[in-house]
Amino acid sequence: MFSRLLSVARRQRTGRGWQNWSSGRSGAPAAEAHSVALPAQAQVVICGGGIMGTSVAYHLSKMGWKDIVLLEQGRLAAGSTRFCAGILSTARHLTIEQKMADYSNKLYQQLEQETGIQTEPLLSSLLRRMPELETLEIMKLVNCPETFTPDMRCIMGESPAVQGYYVLVGMNSAGLSFGGGAGRYLAEWMVHGYPSESIWELDLKRFGALQSSRTFLRHRVMEVMPLLYDLKVPRWDFQTGRQLRTSPLYDRLDAQGARWMEKHGFERPKYFVPPDKDLLALEQSKTFYKPDWFDIVESEVKCCKEAVCVIDMSSFTKFEITSTGDQALEILQYLFSNDLDVPVGHIVHTGMLNEGGGYENDCSIARLSKRSFFMISPTDQQVHCWAWLKKHMPEDSNLLLEDVTWKYTALNLIGPRAVDVLSELSYAPMTPDHFPSLFCKEMSVGYANGIRVMSMTHTGEPGFMLYIPIEYALHVYNEVMSVGQKYGIRNAGYYALRSLRIEKFFAFWGQDLNTLTTPLECGRESRVKLDKGMDFIGRDALLQQKQNGVYKRLTMFILDDHDTDLDLWPWWGEPIYRNGQYAGKTTSSAYSYTLERHVCLGFVHNFSEDTGEEQVVTADFINRGEYEIDIAGHRFQAKAKLYPVTSLFTHRRRKDDVELSDLHGK
Repeated sequence: MFSRLLSVARRQRTGRGWQNWSSGRSGAPAAEAHSVALPAQAQVVICGGGIMGTSVAYHLSKMGWKDIVLLEQGRLAAGSTRFCAGILSTARHLTIEQKMADYSNKLYQQLEQETGIQTEPLLSSLLRRMPELETLEIMKLVNCPETFTPDMRCIMGESPAVQGYYVLVGMNSAGLSFGGGAGRYLAEWMVHGYPSESIWELDLKRFGALQSSRTFLRHRVMEVMPLLYDLKVPRWDFQTGRQLRTSPLYDRLDAQGARWMEKHGFERPKYFVPPDKDLLALEQSKTFYKPDWFDIVESEVKCCKEAVCVIDMSSFTKFEITSTGDQALEILQYLFSNDLDVPVGHIVHTGMLNEGGGYENDCSIARLSKRSFFMISPTDQQVHCWAWLKKHMPEDSNLLLEDVTWKYTALNLIGPRAVDVLSELSYAPMTPDHFPSLFCKEMSVGYANGIRVMSMTHTGEPGFMLYIPIEYALHVYNEVMSVGQKYGIRNAGYYALRSLRIEKFFAFWGQDLNTLTTPLECGRESRVKLDKGMDFIGRDALLQQKQNGVYKRLTMFILDDHDTDLDLWPWWGEPIYRNGQYAGKTTSSAYSYTLERHVCLGFVHNFSEDTGEEQVVTADFINRGEYEIDIAGHRFQAKAKLYPVTSLFTHRRRKDDVELSDLHGK
């Protein structure tokens, strides 16, 4: 099939001449000259004959699919593809983008051998073949439509609304760089049901309907285009399309100094600027070194450790699954790895796995009643998780899935005095004896009824999550802040949350976990019940992995010789070296105000020194290594740990008093 497409392209090029390729896209005479009757049906129909469409067709045919129809309104590669000769760069911000570009570069050289068509894209090669081109003058300026996305990343994947409808668009002027790799991954997705790499950062389902507003897209794209070539400092934020989704507490928190970041269109507080701080300087601070908000976040973390803080976490995705009989429990037992047949009021941390045992979602589920469950997932899981659940749930009128994200405001009360604040507001004992860990109960808080109180904080610190019907949100927040004054309460943001969760070795989906990460690879065996009495998606893969061993392992690294004030900070994506050999990359990092050191999380691999192939990673392999984290070319020694440093969190200790040597090998 693909050879026929190439022959058509070859005749078009030799028949019309390359000098005419700067004309308009229509190309009607050529298209009519080679038109053929369309079949009534096909295994796959690809709309668009640019580099993406032809790449998908090529890879599908390589994978054995033959019944392929490629539709193009003009000529093959007559759109933006033809203006991209020489624009091929493999230096990319995201790992998945770099892999796509690397593969594309190799594929184009391979295509030359397969088809005889010259595809080498580099300008230097062209000038070497035709030196006289150096003296040519630009005679015509040509422009053509190009597609840009709201987050500067291309879009690929299966539509959450129409099963079997796949998308590969929005290359942000990088179509030639991504064409080969993107076409390959989408073809794998169509043939096998999943790509060979984790492509969540490019997945169509990272967006929702809110990003389809014409006004939003117009404003955001105007911001995106110059940013494509701008230096991206850590934790920068878009300025357009903001304040789209907000908590009912947004104005209240903003007036108290909240600085905001956006996730899935939802505004979330980063930290709170005290009245004595220079707000303008903080807003304009851009650095890879110690940030200006360091002291602010330190005070918020300290308050979480010693008193009580409040973090608005309303952006979390929230679903309710109910049924008239046992249907809800049965389908959830099949979709999740942990055992959800627990007493009413209990909370279960669990993974929603794919057939390979990888995480499609990492969530917490509370059993509200015998036939009702409340599911809490990461913010950007709203579309993806909904689509996965609907795809696997049976068509049963007695089974109901409802997105209740917008119905509840979520407040996270973190700290040892959270129990005092909530006890006083609810007139109920909240001690562990009366309210054990991972427990959920509807309570009254202040004047408001029906507040879902959960004894967890997503940080490992003591405290409670409050899921509040939105009409009560402002009242409950005001009551919490009023009563909490005597206990030293203050607002906190997601930067403090990040520091707390990383120093406790809490992995987050989308940062540390993805569709190719299994629970056995990140130390979450306790969240998998292989013997819960029924099959679940991913069980066979986990059984096989348990027998064969894992080929990577999530590890916690504590930097030893890193100067927080003078050295570049680790942010994420830094290379990990074991005994001088490359062993993986970090997935997230933060400064631990408790350890007074930087902490990184990352996966350690065991690459064969002879062949480069991956080998089994054991706890002994992790413990026997000497590690370094490479930050911008400078390697810093690090201690590796497979479990959190729980003994160091009983009280705060000075850096020179913290004995880290005993961490190694435990």
